[in-house]
Amino acid sequence: MRCLVTGATGYLGGRLVPELLADGAKVRCLVRDPARLRDHPWRAAVETATGDVTRPATLEGAFDGVEVAYYLVHSLGSGPDFERVDRDAARAFGLAAARAGVRRIVYLGGLVPPDLPEGRLSPHLRSRVATGRALREGGTPVTELRAAVVIGSGSASFEMLRHLTERLPVMVTPRWVDTRIQPIAVRDVLRLLLGAAHLPDDPATDRAFDVGGPEVLTYRAMMQRYARLAGLRRRLIVSVPVLTPHLSSHWVGLVTPVPSGLARPLVESLRHEVVRSERDLDRWIPDPPGGPIGFDRAVELALRRIRDDEVDTRWSSASLPGAPSDPLPTDPDWAGGSLYRDVRERHVAAPPEALWRVVEGIGGEHGWYSFPLAWAVRGALDRLAGGVGLRRGRRSPGRLRVGDSLDFWRVEEIEPGRLLRLRAEMRLPGLAWLELTVTPEGTGSRYRQRALFHPHGLAGQAYWWSVAPFHAVVFGGMARNIAARAEAE
Repeated sequence: MRCLVTGATGYLGGRLVPELLADGAKVRCLVRDPARLRDHPWRAAVETATGDVTRPATLEGAFDGVEVAYYLVHSLGSGPDFERVDRDAARAFGLAAARAGVRRIVYLGGLVPPDLPEGRLSPHLRSRVATGRALREGGTPVTELRAAVVIGSGSASFEMLRHLTERLPVMVTPRWVDTRIQPIAVRDVLRLLLGAAHLPDDPATDRAFDVGGPEVLTYRAMMQRYARLAGLRRRLIVSVPVLTPHLSSHWVGLVTPVPSGLARPLVESLRHEVVRSERDLDRWIPDPPGGPIGFDRAVELALRRIRDDEVDTRWSSASLPGAPSDPLPTDPDWAGGSLYRDVRERHVAAPPEALWRVVEGIGGEHGWYSFPLAWAVRGALDRLAGGVGLRRGRRSPGRLRVGDSLDFWRVEEIEPGRLLRLRAEMRLPGLAWLELTVTPEGTGSRYRQRALFHPHGLAGQAYWWSVAPFHAVVFGGMARNIAARAEAE
């Protein structure tokens, strides 16, 4: 069986691909930038097709020979127009699949209350339902799995739960903390997605199915149980009726790594009771021996992966569909214009291996090795502007790969032991990169650091010259402290 997987650079897609390969499937990944898959351990075992679901013309040829197509992308957090973007992309995908004769589309949607009119759903859940409907417009059968909160290391829902519980021993919360939810372990989601590829060609499988774990809990109960499993004291949680979803999303954005732009649609959906109303999928995909994974076990597995540095993918792994693919400053076709540079070099009395360990470990808990207050302020300003800020952190404390998010940067290129290039994803009036290079020099190393900025218009010019006076402190200090850290190892 040949399967097409969208979202392979994202949270679920990146975990589904190795499961499909282990099941004997031939896998083709539809990605905007194939380089983003380069450092995944399964990269050599898959085909790639370059395309963007928001640009229908790029989908031609991606479905050739495909029997089952997985639709695991969304534009949640991309802005107020995400519902239309999701709907149009799904329609184009469904039509392209139908033209190619794809046997089935498998789509992961959101669990919705069965008796609530669609117009009263939160924008997030309304979009999930509309996406499934748009996928069907081409005529290809669609198996839609509707899940609520996914519990697994790196998922946005789990990161919200984890950081709210760990950082706030006392919480004043909205009323949605007492809404009933049926969470599901990410391992069970992957098991069901895999099983959906083997469903029979039966009209009864061309529909939406509710999926969930074995327990129904309130968000309050999930926080208290997480606290117990993580070895924390019982949390004091007081719910009040005055916190709107808008205010709640800013509160979540302030406390957790999930930016408010993504937190808001997730929080708005928590006001709905999302509990399975049927178990029809059990007819074709029965529960495993011992049943689905319970909440406590799912949390224990997630915490163990975090502790053992085995988080394969995170909610921030994927870039948004339709995001611009701007040229790198080193590309031959670089379009010219202003390109401002801040370059720092120094000899380091440490072997290249020691210097590279410091470079690859930058960001996250290690910080940026200069003027922490300036970085913290810049991150806070970015979050106020709707950006990702610094709390996004990193997937692994010591290892990076192309496509990883790193605070408000994205790993654009990495040559182990030699080069790390980061592209800024903060809100800026232009494009920015940070490039760190390590080369042998005598008995030590040479460290080279380049900050590059391509301004957009007058605002970009003004931005560069307004921050230029701080470069000596921020970038100069960064180079000195990275060198000192390597020499101290």
